[in-house]
Amino acid sequence: MTRGRVDVNPKKRLVTWIIVLVFCCGCFYAYTRSRGSSALEYGSKSLKKFGSSYWRGEEDTNADSSTKIEEDADDGVFPKSFPVCDDRHSEIIPCLDRNLIYQTRLKLDLSVMEHYERHCPLPEKRYNCLIPPPPGYRVPIKWPKSRDEVWKANIPHTHLATEKSDQRWMAVKGNKIVFPGGGTHFYYGADKYLASMANMLNFPNKNMNNEGNVRTAFDAGCGVASFGGYLLAYDILTMSLAPNDAHQNQIQFALERGIPAYLGVLGTKRLPYPSRSFELAHCSRCRIDWLQRKGILLLELDRILRPGGYFAFSSPEAYAQDDEDLRIFRAMSSFAERMCWKIAVKRDQTVIWVKPLTNDCLMQREPGTLPPMCRSDDDPDAAWGVPMEACISPYSNQVHKAKGSGLAPWPARLTTPPPRLSELGYSDDMFIKDTELWQRRVEHYWSIFGQHLESNTFRNVMDMKANLGSFAAALNDKEVWVMNVVPEDGPNTLKIVYDRGLLGTLHNWYIYRFFSYSFEMLYWLLRIVHNRCESYSTYPRTYDLIHAWTVFSDIEKKGCSIADLLLEVDRILRPKGYLIYNDKRSIAEVIKKYLGALHWESVAMVDSQLVEQDEDDVVFIIQKKMWLTSESLKESE
Repeated sequence: MTRGRVDVNPKKRLVTWIIVLVFCCGCFYAYTRSRGSSALEYGSKSLKKFGSSYWRGEEDTNADSSTKIEEDADDGVFPKSFPVCDDRHSEIIPCLDRNLIYQTRLKLDLSVMEHYERHCPLPEKRYNCLIPPPPGYRVPIKWPKSRDEVWKANIPHTHLATEKSDQRWMAVKGNKIVFPGGGTHFYYGADKYLASMANMLNFPNKNMNNEGNVRTAFDAGCGVASFGGYLLAYDILTMSLAPNDAHQNQIQFALERGIPAYLGVLGTKRLPYPSRSFELAHCSRCRIDWLQRKGILLLELDRILRPGGYFAFSSPEAYAQDDEDLRIFRAMSSFAERMCWKIAVKRDQTVIWVKPLTNDCLMQREPGTLPPMCRSDDDPDAAWGVPMEACISPYSNQVHKAKGSGLAPWPARLTTPPPRLSELGYSDDMFIKDTELWQRRVEHYWSIFGQHLESNTFRNVMDMKANLGSFAAALNDKEVWVMNVVPEDGPNTLKIVYDRGLLGTLHNWYIYRFFSYSFEMLYWLLRIVHNRCESYSTYPRTYDLIHAWTVFSDIEKKGCSIADLLLEVDRILRPKGYLIYNDKRSIAEVIKKYLGALHWESVAMVDSQLVEQDEDDVVFIIQKKMWLTSESLKESE
């Protein structure tokens, strides 16, 4: 006779637990559905009247202040209108919202810039509303004039003009903000600063592109991005990076000017770029403590620099006018030497280091030399949410033997198969065919646009699923730049994008949000319930054209809400901007039902069989109308 309780049948116990968990999930799901409207605490509780400044001058008859959101589109019920967020949210960046961080009381280490990194709202706190333009908003000035002037009403922040008046970042002139091209360390203009830098490096003809061997640059703490703006004249694309900090709106100014830029920070996570992405890194009085945490930030620059890449450092430390500056420079120089960087040139207020072409120097270091080499299982290309580590990422055997990246000079590198293709299992023939295919597809897009396109219609372009970057390559003959977004959960083709001489970033258009970490089974069930779309790190009204190839069918498979993604596209798309949808017809028909609520309109929908796609795929081109809130109308009048 056994003592104690009789053991229950394990199968019955498992079934009981499953029933309990399903019941809990159902209750929680119902709770979050009922809480959906609470997200509107961030927005207005009633719709405002809209203006009639639309493409072709049409009145918007869909705006109805009494209409509420119907969220259950799966049952065939679609919203007639979305609420409009309060005017104070006209510049909201959901995952870089400092107010959200304060409200949620996240325990962040301010000394390492964690508060400037991405922290996204939970589903019940998301913005289920349209982001209004600021009062008096106007269609942005066209490139190339926009490099030097923008409408003040579009970014009504003039504090930088006052704060940086002695450095000639920007100035207010009537209803415009102008950019003289100055910077903290190049008061007389970025053009003269760049010519001086090219002369220091003995580049032919004082041209910073060094006969096409410098194509991609990284500017840390970029200000309003005049450095990157003037590098465009040399056929150099610059990823200008700055956080949403006390100098907020600096990246917003850069993007309004039509200069490539991204909101981010050298904090605790790797930058969202693969290894060996840039030929040039730059820091001009960027207020970055490069020696903190065992030199971890310099090591991050080392990771993203190509073999033979340069780091240009313009700062008081570079010319050591006092004991503290001298101490810092000596420490940086010692650390750089142990990383096997060499000083290429040091003159006036600037020092330029160069990274080695091979691993030879690293292999010859004394045992125990710091910083250490990274672990053999470390992937230097993994860069989405990956913590930085204070270690050196060595080159692959291929790069070491080739004594460099093996890339053709620009512009040949745009269409020349790069060596890293083999790391992804792609052949040269596949690369060439993909390039040719997207050339035909882009020509097809332009034929659909037809009379709707005017000169300089687009400047800032985003490809939401860039793959090998061939869409951007097909636009190379146009005055545009493309942010090539590569989903972080797929093949890391971003390294190929950079090897082609283009810019881009990793991103996750959908993410799992869940309520509890307590039980493993509950965790997985709640993952299914709380899939949602993820916000991109940029200001509202950033892009003139967004290209969405198979993005919507991807997120549908993963359970993300189409409405979520449409609201995010609307946030980052400029008024009168365009969305090119290239995907399944069935999803296009769903999107059509949201057009009125979003204040978008259809330009054309055509079959895409002409460009070698499935028979049920379509190309759907949509334009975002210009709409204004009542406050904006008062300002305009």
